[in-house]
Amino acid sequence: MLISAAVCPHPPLLVPEVAGAAAAELDGLRAACDEAVRRLDPPVVDLRCESPQARGDQDLRVVIVGGAEETRRWPAESVADLRPYGLDYTVDAWGEGEPLPLSLTIGLWLLYRQCPGNQILGGKLDYRSVAFDAAPEECAELGRELAASGDRVALLVMGDGSACRSEKAPGYLDDRAGPHDAGVARALKDADAAALAALDPQVSRELQAAGRAAWQVLAGAAGDGRFRAELLADEAPYGVGYLVASWIRTG
Repeated sequence: MLISAAVCPHPPLLVPEVAGAAAAELDGLRAACDEAVRRLDPPVVDLRCESPQARGDQDLRVVIVGGAEETRRWPAESVADLRPYGLDYTVDAWGEGEPLPLSLTIGLWLLYRQCPGNQILGGKLDYRSVAFDAAPEECAELGRELAASGDRVALLVMGDGSACRSEKAPGYLDDRAGPHDAGVARALKDADAAALAALDPQVSRELQAAGRAAWQVLAGAAGDGRFRAELLADEAPYGVGYLVASWIRTG
């Protein structure tokens, strides 16, 4: 069952060493991501720094979900690798293996910020990518599968908003981009899974909204559950929508 979710963007510039002199521009966004990850569930942070037996929370499973070229599960030995973005930095939870896609790499980096240098979750960490062009039904099915994978499941959902919010944006200015991202922000703020599930894949593709599929995985995982939600950030510093939110199951 999904007990909590953190929604974060995945630009490489979120990592201060990649951003360099511009790092301070994303300090607020970075802090919001840190807060969303901390809220996944208090044991998430503690389990990475203490033994699961000491906490009695062995059932907690954290799944990092993000867009990529294909839908697949990545091995536990996979590596978060920022070398393609100019930083000689890698993170591997259990060994040395296949490089994770960017969305999952930034997700793992965010987890490591909470407890640097420690192994994560005693093996209860899962990496799932969802194809950027996956149909909403596929995303929903993956979400239901993940929610059913344990009694207590927390999702770290990685996805950017539209890349057409200004003339200097990667996709140039598109007047639909602002309303599109505002609709996603409302859905995240209200824990409105139905609104996320209703996002139009074609419109999201045209607006280069890389998070659409991952958000619809969250919608599938949430189902009809009730969540206390908070939108922690809604920014577009480089013409790309960056949204951060926290969902905690109630009842």
